[in-house]
Amino acid sequence: MSSKIGIIGGSGIYEVKELQKKKEEKIKTPYGEILVSHAKWGDSDLFFLPRHGKNHKIPPHKVNYRGNIYALKLCGVDRILSTSASGSLNKKIKPGEVVFINQFIDFTKSRPSTFFDEGDVFHVDMSEPYCPELHNLFIKVASELDMKFHPEGTYLCTEGPRFETPAEIKAFKIMGADVVGMTNVPEVILSREAEICYASVAVVTNMAAGIEQNKLTSDEVSQAMQEMSQSVIELILKVIKEIPARRNCACRNALKGSKM
Repeated sequence: MSSKIGIIGGSGIYEVKELQKKKEEKIKTPYGEILVSHAKWGDSDLFFLPRHGKNHKIPPHKVNYRGNIYALKLCGVDRILSTSASGSLNKKIKPGEVVFINQFIDFTKSRPSTFFDEGDVFHVDMSEPYCPELHNLFIKVASELDMKFHPEGTYLCTEGPRFETPAEIKAFKIMGADVVGMTNVPEVILSREAEICYASVAVVTNMAAGIEQNKLTSDEVSQAMQEMSQSVIELILKVIKEIPARRNCACRNALKGSKM
């Protein structure tokens, strides 16, 4: 039985050129139509979507997170690998490196963040929000590729689309955040509610505001992502080849015991 794996590309990753015979399909969901690319990679069926659209026209606070996760669920996806451009709050984590995040802090404000906003009430456990099986595979493969990576870190998600102030970054650092971005929440939450394994690569493109004195620009982020995108895609494709057919984590039973 082949695995069905979703890839959500963040800033700078709008396609995976290595995939041949791609077929695009519009998936109808209760949250609108979602365009998904389907292709084979080894024994796996891959379903790719660019989070911000093909031409990066969707700002982070307007991404259809529920539609994206729902569409991948309808495609039969049970694992999702995602990427996101991030700023570092930790001087030990430098631009050009990646962080395999294992915790998040949510500072979003206006995004729908659950599938359970009517009908039955669910309180889903988020003690281990990122799939440990996928997380460990990322560490293993990154080590083999001799990448500069950090095996764990806390991602703080802001609403965007503006960058953060130095005062905010100072507060976030005190709270324990290692990297900051605008997209990982509610994606990780919705994946857990859908009982889909989810792991994410935070691609560090810049130091956050106030850590260094440079002005933050979108050009800086875009250039850094262009330089790193191919190595990140290589990482993801190699991880996919090592994913076992059977899930050996608790993600598949995330809703067990959560219904009131």
